[in-house]
Amino acid sequence: MVITVFGLGFVGLTTALGFAEYGHEVYGVEINQNRLDTIKSGKLPFLEPGLDEALKRHIDGRFHPISTSELGYAVAQSDCVYYCVGTPYGKDGQADITYLLAAIDQTVESVNDERFRVLVVKSTIPPSTTEQKIIPYLGSKGIIPGEQYGVANNPEFLREGHCWDDFIKADRIVLGVSDNKSEAVIRSIYASQSMPVFCVSLNTGEFIKYLSNTLLATLISYSNEMSVIADTIGGIDIVQAFRILHLDKRWGGCDMASYVYPGCGYGGYCLPKDTNALYSVTKTAGFDAQILKNVIDTNDAMPRYIVDRIQKVIGVSDKSVKIGILGLSFKPGSDDVRDAPSAKIIAKLIESGYNNVLGYDPVANDEFKAHYSLKMSYYTDYAKLLEDADTLVIATAWPEFKDIHQRTDKPVIDCRFML
Repeated sequence: MVITVFGLGFVGLTTALGFAEYGHEVYGVEINQNRLDTIKSGKLPFLEPGLDEALKRHIDGRFHPISTSELGYAVAQSDCVYYCVGTPYGKDGQADITYLLAAIDQTVESVNDERFRVLVVKSTIPPSTTEQKIIPYLGSKGIIPGEQYGVANNPEFLREGHCWDDFIKADRIVLGVSDNKSEAVIRSIYASQSMPVFCVSLNTGEFIKYLSNTLLATLISYSNEMSVIADTIGGIDIVQAFRILHLDKRWGGCDMASYVYPGCGYGGYCLPKDTNALYSVTKTAGFDAQILKNVIDTNDAMPRYIVDRIQKVIGVSDKSVKIGILGLSFKPGSDDVRDAPSAKIIAKLIESGYNNVLGYDPVANDEFKAHYSLKMSYYTDYAKLLEDADTLVIATAWPEFKDIHQRTDKPVIDCRFML
């Protein structure tokens, strides 16, 4: 098959290269010229293990990164057009689908034949978005889904830092479809693969993605709240308590330790955006989802709690103390700093009057500096930061911080409970 993929970020590039790995011909459309040039040169624009080798395998073969000026040719050849564009926070926390609709416009404007194509949304959008917004939008252009175009969704379940393995070794494929013809086309994409494929309604496909992400967010916020409770009561070994919890046979041997474990709060692109979007769309529909609201509130409160922990160690009188923040990316194994808890902690420290914040991350210094305007010093040498700082705060659980107590006797505030 021939497939066009809009957007070459984490999800889009993984999807495009994954389909190429399956044996399909793939055109990847990217509007950011710098990112496009980087990809065309055979390099990744972000850190993602395994994806770099996949890019090298397919860049001169089945995968063709292109600009929108070449879109007409790509769409003309394609059986499916996949949309992996951003759906950021919009009004009142709802998903903003402006980029998605713009990409659909570009697709439709490029078509000059009567060939049947399926428009597949892989971007995360709240349940009912396709039925209530995208299909009516297409209708306003005289397009009736099921005739010249099919409309579907194919949500992603990718973890940053593990995108390639999660795509190639997917535990399930979910297809939200509205007609048999579209279902047959999309099923054929995965025909060579052995993972189970579930075809569901459009709303169900969208809902399953949010069901997954909001559960993960709930587990994280629950764990963080329990760590605050334990700290408040006192005399509780939080690390030991959670590690023993993970041994409970009722969890069925699943790997829940990454989410049912306290830290600084969830960050990155997906969980904050998706929990807020689902809460917002549900409230608009007439139901105030209190569990989801409290998950969000707990996560929003964590930076303040972390700063309180730091102040208990360093005191509140000496604002010139040098505070070393270890880890700036939102999680280890990634250089993604979007909605990173470290940024919120640093901002609150500065807001509280601490004017000597030192930051170090193995891979994310440049991304963090470009993304946030925070008055702080950046270190590229871990040992040098340990030497200069008065107090150290672990904000991201990078493995290299494991031996910190062997490297320094300065106070260490382990906000990731990794030591």
